[in-house]
Amino acid sequence: MKVLVVEDDEKLSGFIRKGLVAEGFIVDLCNHGDEGYTLASTRSYDAIVLDIMLPGRDGLSILRNLRDKSIETPVILLTARGSLNERLEGLNLGADDYMAKPFFVEELAARLRVVTRRSGEEGKSILSNGNVSLNLLTHETRVGDSVVELTSREFALLSYLIRSPGRTYSRAQICEHVWNYHFDPATNIVDVYIQKLRKKLDDGSKGSLIETVRGVGYRARRESP
Repeated sequence: MKVLVVEDDEKLSGFIRKGLVAEGFIVDLCNHGDEGYTLASTRSYDAIVLDIMLPGRDGLSILRNLRDKSIETPVILLTARGSLNERLEGLNLGADDYMAKPFFVEELAARLRVVTRRSGEEGKSILSNGNVSLNLLTHETRVGDSVVELTSREFALLSYLIRSPGRTYSRAQICEHVWNYHFDPATNIVDVYIQKLRKKLDDGSKGSLIETVRGVGYRARRESP
C-alpha cells in the first residue's frame, strides 16, 4: 500500500514513516502544503495522511481541492487540536477518518487499512502484471494459481516496481522508497532482494518479470494479463 504523509513536523513525519514502513507500507513524505497538494493531485496513492496545520495550503484546503477535482483517495486527517467543529468540517469535506495527536502509529496503520478497504471495490486493491498478482490488503502474492510467500520487504519491493510497469527505477530510488534510507553505493541490498524475488516468481514459462536496465536500475516488464 502506497501512502502519502503530509506533515510539517519533521520528527513526527519521520516517526510515522518508520512505523508505517515496518508495517509494510510504501511511504512518500512532504512537509509543505503546496507540495503535498501537488503530489496528491498528480500521483497515485492508496491513502493520504494529512495534517491540518501546514505551511502553504492547509490540510482542509488540500482536502477540499482534491474532492473538487473528484480525487477520491482516502484521507486521514491529523491535528493537534481536537475541536468538534474542526473535526466535523474535515469529515464534511470528505475526510475518511480523523486522528488527534499524539497517537500510536500501529493504530494509524490499522485505520489506513480500514479506510482503504472501505473506499472501493476489491479490484482497486489488486496489482497485477502478467500472471503475477498482489493483494494490497491481505499481502497475498500469486503466480498463476499458486500462492508465493514473500517477506514484507519483498512484497514492498515488488509492489513498488509493478505499480508502474515499464518504468525504470534506480537503486537509489528503490532504497529510499522500500528501505527508507539514502542509497549507499557500497551496498548490494537491492540486487540481493531482486534476485530473491526472481527466484520466487519464476514459473519457468517466460523470462523474469523484473528486468535489469544496465547502468540504471530495475523495472517490471510490461505484460498483459
